[in-house]
Amino acid sequence: MQLSKTQEALEAFKKFVIQQSRSRLSKGNKNVSKELYNSLKGNVKAMPNSILTTFEMEDYGYYQDRGVKGAKSTYPEIGKYGTLAKFGSGKGQKGGLSKGIKEWVKARRFQFRDKKTGKFMSYDSTAYLIIRSVYNKGIKPSLFFTKPFEQAFKKLPDELIEKFGLDVENFLAYTLKEDRLK
Repeated sequence: MQLSKTQEALEAFKKFVIQQSRSRLSKGNKNVSKELYNSLKGNVKAMPNSILTTFEMEDYGYYQDRGVKGAKSTYPEIGKYGTLAKFGSGKGQKGGLSKGIKEWVKARRFQFRDKKTGKFMSYDSTAYLIIRSVYNKGIKPSLFFTKPFEQAFKKLPDELIEKFGLDVENFLAYTLKEDRLK
């Protein structure tokens, strides 16, 4: 049996999730290099007895979406949505946070001012202060992927039932037509 209507519904689901996720990245100013934006992809694969829908993105997209617990405190949203990541656990790559934030500070041309002199701090000094804050507090979840996925998923069951019903109806009509021609 061909599940073309069901597959169409899942394709629309995939397209909506990716489009809304990209939109949330851009609106949330989380799209500096467009690397994560461009890496968002989905796939709907039809098999004889099932249909599989998958999503993929750069690895750091998970941390951007779900956040990271800090070594000393965390954001309340992390408790609600959960995350598998925590600074200070000893499991991550050494220096990965420092390198990424230094690149981010330079790409954004972001510098703090010294309170006493009013002069701009170096990129390295600015990055150090941000790194220390992020390490202690964590990264706040942006939910750029989670929110669109949940929104689309709530609508999906009714639409899938309807489309699957159309596929079954078309299959039965085709089968009856074939039987009459014999």
